[in-house]
Amino acid sequence: MSDTDVELSRAQWGSRFGFLMAMLGAMVGAGNIWRFPYITGEQGGGAFILAYLALLLILAIPGLIAEVALGRYTGRGVIGAFREMVDRRGLVGLGVVVLLVNVMLMSYYSPVVGWTLYYAVHSLLFTFSAPGFDPEAFWSAFQASTALNIGMHTLVMAFVAGVLYFGIRRGIERLVIYAVPGLILALLAITIRALTLPGAADGLIFTFDVDWGALARGETWVTALGQALFSTGLGWGIALTIGSYLPEYDDIPIGGGIFTVMGNSSVGILAAFAIFPIVFAFDVDPASGSQLTFVSLPQVFPQMAGGGLWALIFFVGFFLATFTSAVLITEVSVTTLNEETQWSREQTVFGVCAIIWLVGLASAHPNGYLGFLDFVFGNFGLPLAALAIIGTIGWSLSPEKLRVIEVNRNAGIYIGPRWNVIVRYVIPVVMVFILGNYAWSSFGSPRMIAGVGVLVAFPLFGYLLMQVLEANPTPRSP
Repeated sequence: MSDTDVELSRAQWGSRFGFLMAMLGAMVGAGNIWRFPYITGEQGGGAFILAYLALLLILAIPGLIAEVALGRYTGRGVIGAFREMVDRRGLVGLGVVVLLVNVMLMSYYSPVVGWTLYYAVHSLLFTFSAPGFDPEAFWSAFQASTALNIGMHTLVMAFVAGVLYFGIRRGIERLVIYAVPGLILALLAITIRALTLPGAADGLIFTFDVDWGALARGETWVTALGQALFSTGLGWGIALTIGSYLPEYDDIPIGGGIFTVMGNSSVGILAAFAIFPIVFAFDVDPASGSQLTFVSLPQVFPQMAGGGLWALIFFVGFFLATFTSAVLITEVSVTTLNEETQWSREQTVFGVCAIIWLVGLASAHPNGYLGFLDFVFGNFGLPLAALAIIGTIGWSLSPEKLRVIEVNRNAGIYIGPRWNVIVRYVIPVVMVFILGNYAWSSFGSPRMIAGVGVLVAFPLFGYLLMQVLEANPTPRSP
């Protein structure tokens, strides 16, 4: 059977390694290498990491197992999976919520990938080791240029469309089996070099020193929740979509969830090991915010022996991480709309990429809303989408049914009934408590108001949209 025939029936991963690299490639990206270190710096180091790791264990591992299993159980994209779980058409609107959050997240993620592409190109040109290089002026000039930012955003979405055009095996799988190992090798090389620098120990102390008082702050926990969801992909619909291409006989759902969280957290901490020793060795402020990766590190590389080579390894690896994530985030919308409309896969790919490109202009513009959107959708939109998926599994499909039929099928590790309680009660209660606590402590702030607006408006829009579509049904692709 040809690749084309496979794609037309229902594509599947060519190998377990390809699936695992797709999971890791989707989850390991800017969330680990850009977002995790600078948020750790802003939140004081070890206390934030402790809260983050706790939420990975409580929420991400059981949640990702459930999401991958749901994908294989339904064999459908996001909206199709919700249609399989719920009886009333209006509740399928929760799938629309996940899709909307996914598109909004990708719309501001693409410009960030554009930043990494720009820096990767300049690392190949050895710009960062040139005499007289000024990293702050370089960053400021780049951020002030509308043409460069929109141009990079446009190139990223064109590259994403190019990979997705070739489908699951010939496009995504061929990319991730090389890009993800390449990224990890690049980070390992940087980490080894960073740990040999004088003063690197201070960076490790900062990373592991815990301010116990920070664990009593609502901001620490809501930020850790947003980071746990942002970096693992829980709630994006990615694990569901990737799982929908699994063969029926594979025992991956348990391993996929555990491997992804362990690999993801390992890469995040590895990035911290690579960045904070360098930051402290060269007396850079660890709380310098989102500029930590793009301003602070480039000023350090010229001071290192072979700095041009280390800059190249870091920024090319950084681009590979962000780009693989962008491809798989976009695949969520492609798979879903390809199933829900009469569009061909090729039409869906170009249509989805065009929509994301258009919406992303607001974040790509130098005076845009990237930071605001990142906070609102990272800390409110993602928990909403995760609650939609996990809540529907817990209260409509039944965790016990999914555990028996999918999670434990052919599995080498047995998941017991306690998992049902975690999916149905623990995950939703923990997430609602963290969101509620932050909303209460930040009552009246613009970000809190916008976040609550998303929590209310997206489910209402999804419900009304599905009611309209139910009244005016259109044929779906087989």
